[in-house]
Amino acid sequence: MSKPARILTIEDDSTIRANIVAYLEDCGFELLEAADGEQGLEVFREARPDLVLCDLRMPKLDGLEVLREITGLSNQTPVIVVSGVGMIDDAIKAMQRGAWDYITKPIPDMQVLEVAIGKALERARLLRENRAYQSELEQLNRDLSLALDELRANQRAGKEVQTRLLPPRDQQLGRFQFSHRLYPAMELSGDFVDYFAIDQGHIGFYMVDVSGHDAGSAFITVIVKALMSQLRQGLDGGDDTILDPDAVLRRLNQELLHQDLNKYVTLFYGVIDLATDRLQVANGGHYPPPFLYDGSQIRQISAKGKPVGLFDGVRYIGEAFQLPEDFLFLLVSDGIFELMPERSNRECCELLRNRVSTTRMTLDELMAEIGQAGTPRLLDDLTLLAINRQWNNVQ
Repeated sequence: MSKPARILTIEDDSTIRANIVAYLEDCGFELLEAADGEQGLEVFREARPDLVLCDLRMPKLDGLEVLREITGLSNQTPVIVVSGVGMIDDAIKAMQRGAWDYITKPIPDMQVLEVAIGKALERARLLRENRAYQSELEQLNRDLSLALDELRANQRAGKEVQTRLLPPRDQQLGRFQFSHRLYPAMELSGDFVDYFAIDQGHIGFYMVDVSGHDAGSAFITVIVKALMSQLRQGLDGGDDTILDPDAVLRRLNQELLHQDLNKYVTLFYGVIDLATDRLQVANGGHYPPPFLYDGSQIRQISAKGKPVGLFDGVRYIGEAFQLPEDFLFLLVSDGIFELMPERSNRECCELLRNRVSTTRMTLDELMAEIGQAGTPRLLDDLTLLAINRQWNNVQ
């Protein structure tokens, strides 16, 4: 069981203080008390509570001064001011100086206080998680900077770095199983795939195919990874672009054009809403279209769009649909066509459709089924991505 939140109440009226303490202890909180501002600061420095309730008008040290001291010591600790009905102006000043909320007294219903405390503690928790996520992204950006240096220095080292940037070959995210296989045609790959938790309610995934097969193409995959990481980081600052696939493709298109790299990419990006099981996708020139199989019927996702980083002002039109309870989503790069040169593109797609709709094979078994067990020799990079919920054997 999680440890109960510790709350410090600073209130000079002993009756009001006793009522607050009794009610909040019944709610499961741990309470600390102080009868004036000076005592309240002493208790705060020693105990570092999770939240502070502070009266405004008190002897020795008033609430505004206490608020200034506490926010100076720890601006991450929620402070809820408690003010008399006639002191609303002071309450507004307190909010301007960093208070998280205010409650007027006499408090007519203690449940109002309980709800305000719950909201403040939840907001504090989310801010802590965002700071931890920010630190993780900063570390990733540092890692990516090192990766870029290594890519320039040595192709073999670059291959190792690129491999480290890939997600696990098989990973469970929420209720979904993600699996990928990437077969580079050379030391470095112009293909890249990623899947990740965007926040507690969304999962993102994408597949990239950069034009060419040289070190420059692999370099672009690292840049795309970094740009996607920046978009994820932007969510902490209120920029929700990462949740909108067509907006993501527009942003990446402008970034790649701005950097003038003389490269373009095809990119398919999707976002799964965990609360609604809704999948939203956008396609930046990726071919062939992905397959979605629900155990009885198979369809190809029809979203289309121009490549990313090639044309200015391109508009990408997303598509959204409901994921079945039992499904397989299969996305492959165009290297699949080089794998079967004796077949036309249409015949290759038809073969994949038949294999997906008649079996529940793993990605490795799928490669063996089309005559390429182990590590195939390729003229083009090949990447496969499978997403499913119920079929735990799809890998």
